[in-house]
Amino acid sequence: MNREEKHEVVSALQEKMQEFGNFYIADTSSLSVEKVNNIRRKCFESGIEMQVAKNTLIRKAIEGLEGDASEIFVALKGQSALLFSTVGNGPAKLIKALRKGSDKPVLKAAYIDSTVFVGDNQLDTLVSLKSREELIGDIIGLLQSPAKNVVSALQSGGNKIAGIVKTLQERG
Repeated sequence: MNREEKHEVVSALQEKMQEFGNFYIADTSSLSVEKVNNIRRKCFESGIEMQVAKNTLIRKAIEGLEGDASEIFVALKGQSALLFSTVGNGPAKLIKALRKGSDKPVLKAAYIDSTVFVGDNQLDTLVSLKSREELIGDIIGLLQSPAKNVVSALQSGGNKIAGIVKTLQERG
């Protein structure tokens, strides 16, 4: 691979990192071609893009990102597969599901909205992260709840007042 080809790979990786906003680095070494193809198929079904690249090229792409993501460099050893996703916890859920059958892929690191997670021990934390859409849904639900309570209180209060007035009219 000549210098120009390496530059093209680095710029393509940077574009994906910026476009998706989230990426995971996983170790898929020692897996058979069949198992790697199965992982690629599951990624495709989940809206996750998988790409294998040399660690030095991944490092150069990360160096070009805004902010400091140098913590992730310790994970760039051995074979590295990049998993790109618009949903922060999508690849973590996929890795966890794939690990039910074997001990690979192993999470090496993750970059979620400018936050770096390093190590396979972070997998459960990443699975429990809520996506942006889930957080917005929770906030809307919380905002709607008090309004619904006020409306229902007013409606039930109105019914009670109408009932009291009606009772008083019948007595009078």
